[in-house]
Amino acid sequence: MYSMQAIVRRSINNATQQFEKLAYVGNNLANMNTNGYKNVTFEQMLQEDGYLTGAIRADYQQGSIQVTSNPYDVAINGTGFIPVVSPEGQVAYTRDGAFKQGKEGYLVTTDDWIVGEGIKIPTNCYKFEIKPNGEVFAYDAANTAPKKLGTIPLVRFASQENLEQAGMNKLIPTEDSGEPELVIDHECFCQNNLENGNTNIFSSVSDMLRLNASMLASMRMMKVVDDMYNKSINIRE
Repeated sequence: MYSMQAIVRRSINNATQQFEKLAYVGNNLANMNTNGYKNVTFEQMLQEDGYLTGAIRADYQQGSIQVTSNPYDVAINGTGFIPVVSPEGQVAYTRDGAFKQGKEGYLVTTDDWIVGEGIKIPTNCYKFEIKPNGEVFAYDAANTAPKKLGTIPLVRFASQENLEQAGMNKLIPTEDSGEPELVIDHECFCQNNLENGNTNIFSSVSDMLRLNASMLASMRMMKVVDDMYNKSINIRE
């Protein structure tokens, strides 16, 4: 049999775990329109002592690819990440291919991180093309031979689920994820496209409603125990 103190402890623990899971569900919904965003779940497990515990999991399933007709946009169709470098030299990895041309002509992210080792696009070029393997070519005019500007690298990790969120839709490696490995032969890039986030709005809303009901049940249980305590005190008095 459980004592009232044990019931309170379990109710508090369960309510806290449900509240934390609710935060991840809310974050997924908030980022459902973020390019390349991957759904994050808080998987719960019931221990033998009746307490809930959990683990954070990232779902790296492919998001839908949307045509944008913007030549700076690049979607990754398959597994992998694009390395980007901050103005301070920090390296991170992203699947958000909403790029632009920076002040010095380099291909950069929306927050001015340089893509790869730096690909400078001539301002006055007729057009530029990003091949499926990441090679970038510029054309000075129609019917002229293209000039290779560089290559957008694609890297993969032994355990991408263990990458750490670094903010602004970027990831950094950990000991568990392993070091990035450059992919040589691939055809994963799609110019004029962006990858949508893979959040499922219907399952997320369903999870939110279920979690809300579970938290209310835990709160009611604590209220019942609190009332029992009050009655016991009154009887003694």
